[in-house]
Amino acid sequence: MASTLPRLPLFEAISKHDPDSTAVVHCLSGRSFKYGELLPDVARTRNRLYEAAGRSDIRGERIAFLVENSYDYVGTHCNPACDSGGTCHCAAAFTTLPPAELQYILSHSEALLLLHSAKYTTKAQEVLSTPFPDPSPNPTPHPHPKLVELPKHLGGTSSSAENGETNGAAQAHLSSDDADTEGAGMMLFTSGTTNRPKGVLLPETALTAQCNSLISAWKYTPRDRLLHVLPLHHIHGTVNAILTPLFAGSTIEFLFPFNADTVWRRFAKPFLQTNGNGTSNGVTNGDSAATAENEAKYAHLSSAPITFFTVVPTVYTRLLSTHPNLPAPIATAARTAINPENMRVSISGSAALPTPVKRAWRDLSHGNVLLERYGMTEVGMALSCGLDYTDRVDGSVGWPLPGVEARLVDPETKQIVTEDSAEGGREHSGEIQLRGANVFREYWRNPEATAKEFVEGEDGRGCWFKTGDIALRRPVATGTGSGSSGDWARGSMYFILGRQSADIIKSGGEKVSALEVERELLSLPEVAEAAVLAVPSGKWGQKVGAVIVLHDAYKPKGWKPMDMRRALRDRLANYKIPQVLRVVESIPRNAMGKVNKKTLVGAVFKEDFSGDEM
Repeated sequence: MASTLPRLPLFEAISKHDPDSTAVVHCLSGRSFKYGELLPDVARTRNRLYEAAGRSDIRGERIAFLVENSYDYVGTHCNPACDSGGTCHCAAAFTTLPPAELQYILSHSEALLLLHSAKYTTKAQEVLSTPFPDPSPNPTPHPHPKLVELPKHLGGTSSSAENGETNGAAQAHLSSDDADTEGAGMMLFTSGTTNRPKGVLLPETALTAQCNSLISAWKYTPRDRLLHVLPLHHIHGTVNAILTPLFAGSTIEFLFPFNADTVWRRFAKPFLQTNGNGTSNGVTNGDSAATAENEAKYAHLSSAPITFFTVVPTVYTRLLSTHPNLPAPIATAARTAINPENMRVSISGSAALPTPVKRAWRDLSHGNVLLERYGMTEVGMALSCGLDYTDRVDGSVGWPLPGVEARLVDPETKQIVTEDSAEGGREHSGEIQLRGANVFREYWRNPEATAKEFVEGEDGRGCWFKTGDIALRRPVATGTGSGSSGDWARGSMYFILGRQSADIIKSGGEKVSALEVERELLSLPEVAEAAVLAVPSGKWGQKVGAVIVLHDAYKPKGWKPMDMRRALRDRLANYKIPQVLRVVESIPRNAMGKVNKKTLVGAVFKEDFSGDEM
């Protein structure tokens, strides 16, 4: 039986791709799924939603889901957009969140259905048995969503065969009727590092604009194969690494949770020399049976090169630290895999990239320079360095992406920061404000927060979104920003100083960028990890505090405040050097590598809040 889907831009793009080309691969099992299967499977899942809801119209409803990183997730993710007029999905997809946090998402979004795979049946039941959050995010508690278990797709034509169909690609048709692309979309929740998570409503028009912008800047093509190791409750893992590749016809290969050894072996596989029995896993005859058994799990790794890799800085740090421990054949093949001739682009985002990590990856990869960019849940990606290596400057996140307008505004005077705003030779910083079709519509059920984050434009062309992030705009060296990466990559570049609420430290009348201090700390041989915090101070307003993890070689000796100050005195102005220091075993981070600095400063520096000694 033929199914009809609305003529949304994503579905139109998918329908035009070669139906026999690979859309999704499961890395370790080797199972693959074609573009010709995707829309029919989306339509069949949509019909199951109607059946579960007991109606044929679920416009305006929210659909939540708990599904592992897989083809099943892709089909589920596309589904809520099937119904125009306001159906959206809320990504309760981060399966390791505790039940109370997932219950908060369900309660706040007022989800009608909770879709789950068989793997998360117990988790879904546990979430629904968890009491409503106290205080409730809604004045009147919403009824629990109905649980709906989704069937597992096996690949090939299995899904179609189950329904008596022989040609899955021919069973889904697109219709222009009732295709309101403004209402349908996605609801993601903010990380909650500064406030309680808010539901960010991204209409389909915003998602399409975000994807088109990235295709224009980063040049996704059907020849790209993206290794996906990210969680799926953030914009990075969904828009950058699923929706945009689907628009472009690229292949998405899922490997989650992230495992450094497996990633290296996957990178290396296409470049390993096969041995006499046809295997290419780098195992020698002298290896133990246990090792050989461990290697068997890599038997189904694809031999197609990975051309596109986008992750957070902590992933690169982990890969760099584990590469020396790989068997020699795999280590050599992995370096070949990540060189610029084979890996077209390697991107770092969602947290600040330490310069030493960027340089180490360039050296290991024989010249592949990591591309830095800036984005957030509310806007997708907004700023980016260019594909041309001359357009990747240390510490910079580049220029506004195609279709995005950006400006800097002084958070105190509310004046727009222009190119000639520097006074006395000092650079002038400002809050990043953004405008464009990529910007979200509203915070769900929170009109006060929505109104607070927008300001009317003076030119009558619409509102600007206030990001809360502070940046500088600097002229760049000759040859950089000349348009070689595209007309959008021209002129002065943006340098992020940090979150206004957590990373801009006001100490003794001076403003200190926590991210700048972190970069300098991380460039020191003693420091493995660093977080720079604003410590309350009666004398200074705020003191600069540093929390660090030492490299193993320096742990026995330890590191004192005077050691730190001595190491930084030729790198930073005196007022930027941390006044208080704590050496710890680890710094807590969320799945995207971010630190909740408000929580950390209370846990580590509470005894320093009233002390002002230097």
